[in-house]
Amino acid sequence: MSGVVHAQGEVKRARYAVAAVFAVHGAVTGSFATRVPWIQDHASLSTGQLGFALAFTAFGASCSMPVAGRISHRFGSRNALRGLIALWTLALILPGLAPNLYTLCLAMFAYGASAGMADVAMNALGLEVERLLGKSIISGLHGMWSTGALTGSAAGTLAAHLGSDARLHFALAAAVLTLLGVVAAGRVLDLQPAEDEEPPPRFALPPRSALLIGAVGFCAVFAEGASLDWSAVFLRDRLDSSAGLAAASTTGFMLTMAVARIAGDAVVNRYGAVRTVRAGGVLATAGGLLIVVAGHPAVAMTGFALMGLGIAVVVPLCFAAAGHSGPRPSQAIAGVATITYTSGLIAPSLIGGVAQATSLTVSFCLVTALACGLAVFAGVLRPGGRARTEVGRQAAAVPDPRP
Repeated sequence: MSGVVHAQGEVKRARYAVAAVFAVHGAVTGSFATRVPWIQDHASLSTGQLGFALAFTAFGASCSMPVAGRISHRFGSRNALRGLIALWTLALILPGLAPNLYTLCLAMFAYGASAGMADVAMNALGLEVERLLGKSIISGLHGMWSTGALTGSAAGTLAAHLGSDARLHFALAAAVLTLLGVVAAGRVLDLQPAEDEEPPPRFALPPRSALLIGAVGFCAVFAEGASLDWSAVFLRDRLDSSAGLAAASTTGFMLTMAVARIAGDAVVNRYGAVRTVRAGGVLATAGGLLIVVAGHPAVAMTGFALMGLGIAVVVPLCFAAAGHSGPRPSQAIAGVATITYTSGLIAPSLIGGVAQATSLTVSFCLVTALACGLAVFAGVLRPGGRARTEVGRQAAAVPDPRP
């Protein structure tokens, strides 16, 4: 992007605008998640067919993410994000309209594709604001995503409780979120490519550094997906908990992640990305061990809370490290995001397969081992953190040195 000096007030306003976009993005996900049972009934799908259709979300995201950088280059960051966030919020309408498996697969592919492109664009802009401020803000941005997801989930839960048609619910939610998203995106930084800057390739493999960073993100997202989808089942089947207590475990896990992400920037700014992820890996491993040995619901719920606390900031910091690892942030972020989306795709089914063959306890032994990997391999995030700190010292006064 072209070298432009941005006033500090402009950068601060852009930070709030990007945070609002993150919240809108999360609200779409939260709205959709609460109406999956309605979608299953409406399309007359078995559990296996539903799982097959939902997998197309990750396929769509993986195919579309490499395109986001080229769109931003072609239209500028502000116009690109405005269009992509609108595409994502409006895509919420599609799953509710699908009458059968085939149309739902197409709807989920489009839903995932729009999600992935908006995801890459807003993370790239968030990292540019972070670079200009000279301090970590990416964890807080993802905390806003979690807050938006909780808000969308709460509204969706109310809609489901009232027995409303998901098509009406999705249409109203999409209208509100599209308006909010477009207004917020119109206030982000408007980064334009330099005249001699070549457009990024339409499709390209991520750099090796992004693959290593993505492996760390893979571990965190695997633990997140396993905990979100299986924590309630674990408490119900393994510890004979009530349905309400089992559901509270999942809600507690989500709340812990949201709070930890919002507070995470202060920790990162003081201790750095590597130490933060390493400490998070220790906490997540301790939580996994509590889950595995739990003989009482309170112990397992504490374990899931520690798991959420430990992994909360890992993915945001992986995106940050990828974005600062080379001259094309969008390409590196797309590579890391593709790996993490893949992890989120396979985690629930792999946990279920291992549990079917052995037990849920053994499944969470696998989750604990991957959580331990966060502490062991946190060092791959070091180059990005070092680059960010050095650039941040001069960001307020020196034009962007990149071509």
